[in-house]
Amino acid sequence: MVGAIARARRAGIPVIVATGRMYRSARPYVEAAGITDPVVCYQGAAVVDPIDGSFLFHRPIELGVARAAVAALLEAGYRPNVYVQDELYVAEHTAYSRAYSEFQQIPVTEVGDLLAWLEREPTKLVAVGDPAELPVLRAHLEERLDGTLFLTRSLPHLLELGHPTVSKGSGLAFVAARLGLDLAGIVAFGDGENDLELLAAAGYGVAIEGSDVELVALADATCPGPEHEGVAAMIDAVLDSLL
Repeated sequence: MVGAIARARRAGIPVIVATGRMYRSARPYVEAAGITDPVVCYQGAAVVDPIDGSFLFHRPIELGVARAAVAALLEAGYRPNVYVQDELYVAEHTAYSRAYSEFQQIPVTEVGDLLAWLEREPTKLVAVGDPAELPVLRAHLEERLDGTLFLTRSLPHLLELGHPTVSKGSGLAFVAARLGLDLAGIVAFGDGENDLELLAAAGYGVAIEGSDVELVALADATCPGPEHEGVAAMIDAVLDSLL
């Protein structure tokens, strides 16, 4: 994969990462791949310059909406992960937060009462739960919050909440405009529900085998998974057709 990315960069073709992760979590992978183009993070709520770490775009959740969402989650029995200024906060540590902190090598800060603590607009909120139960929570939040948030699933056990105007697709559009790229000429790859808007925005969308069924239905093509370097092979094929 790194080789395919390096080849694209040598050819002067931008490589744009679009992820649901916080930037500090994505940064080691971006740096390892040598990517210097803007990085779409937080499901599109932020775009970051990997050269200096500055935020080129940031659209957090309005504070009143965020507080209403946190209250709804708490009432439903969920203590969300809260992301503020590229830091992760929780009411108290769980097995998930400890594992995430250890795996990503980033701090996760306990703050106690989330509603009493939350005084700044969060970039996103995440509810962690049983994949079989999150659809019920999602339906409850959609009814309770009435379109004031963008809801998506990144992984089966993660329900993510962000500003209603952002998605990976809007993040890609921002970067394309900044770099002077035509969206119709962009090839996008994805594997989850949170990639639907990304593939819809790009001129050509590729779903990785085993992806969310809605994504596969939307995609123009599929490619093998990471164990077979499917994305790298597709990048090489595109480059071969251009160069």
